[in-house]
Amino acid sequence: MRTSLITVGHIVATAGLALTASSAIAQHRPPSVSVLATGLEGGSGSTIGPDGALYVTEWEVGRVSRVDPKTGEIRTFAEGLPAGLPEIPYSGACDVAFIGKTAYVLVTLVAEDVGGNEVVGIYRIDGPNRSTVIADLGSWSMAHPPSSSFEVPTGAQFALQPYRGGLLLTDSHHNRVLWVSTSGEIREVATYDNVAPAGIAARGRLVFVAEAGPIPHLPEDGRVSAFVPNSAPRVVATGTRLPVDVEFGPENGLFAIAQGEWDGVFPGDPALPNAGSLLRVESDGSFTTIVDGLDRPTSLEFIGRTAYVVTFSGEILKIR
Repeated sequence: MRTSLITVGHIVATAGLALTASSAIAQHRPPSVSVLATGLEGGSGSTIGPDGALYVTEWEVGRVSRVDPKTGEIRTFAEGLPAGLPEIPYSGACDVAFIGKTAYVLVTLVAEDVGGNEVVGIYRIDGPNRSTVIADLGSWSMAHPPSSSFEVPTGAQFALQPYRGGLLLTDSHHNRVLWVSTSGEIREVATYDNVAPAGIAARGRLVFVAEAGPIPHLPEDGRVSAFVPNSAPRVVATGTRLPVDVEFGPENGLFAIAQGEWDGVFPGDPALPNAGSLLRVESDGSFTTIVDGLDRPTSLEFIGRTAYVVTFSGEILKIR
């Protein structure tokens, strides 16, 4: 399905939601940036847990850590998940989400087709060292290949999002969004052209997706789109390099993080260091930079008026 351009304000209004005008947000003080935590072994996806803490996947070691959003204290929440392959960034445990008090972890790029021997899928966390595969995404992807060209049959899944009793996930390589029930049913709910869907957020029935765009990730290809399942995605903002996540934040504003200029080495590699930014999506379909100079941001969360940005190098930044 091709994406058609439409303003985020129109989409949100059509869905019965309210989007705060950027002028209202701009009246507040400039943001301050500090380092909340360091030392994560491969920062990747994140979520806010039912206890209000930040949960972050560490793809290099197959671990989920709990981070106190006030003190930055890091504790292991779950380990023993498939670790990523050293030569493949964002492989292994790449994102985490909660349904109620149960955590689910997305694991990608660890199967035989890329040199691994683990299951690409969604893992339910049953204890600090125990997990269960509830959906074998790799096998499903091989049995249901995308219509677009691909090199990795099991796909390259990126982000996880609770949605209507199940979980949405993006596949940046197969250019689609899947919905998975907690019992393992898998359905394709959105199909894209070659746009590399990455981070994902939901508000009501609407699903918002950060599109990294095809290599070399030019600004005109970096977009945020929105869709209702089984309908054509529509572009709501465009004009940034390598956006990787999108979230609703203060005063119902829609925000994104972008990594900036790609390093130009291998597909799937992150951008150059310190080229990233925190952006606000404007009602006219443009982006406004809130903070720049971020080092390869991978995931974005909000608690109140504070943004938490996970970086590829293993830091968590706190942006007030």
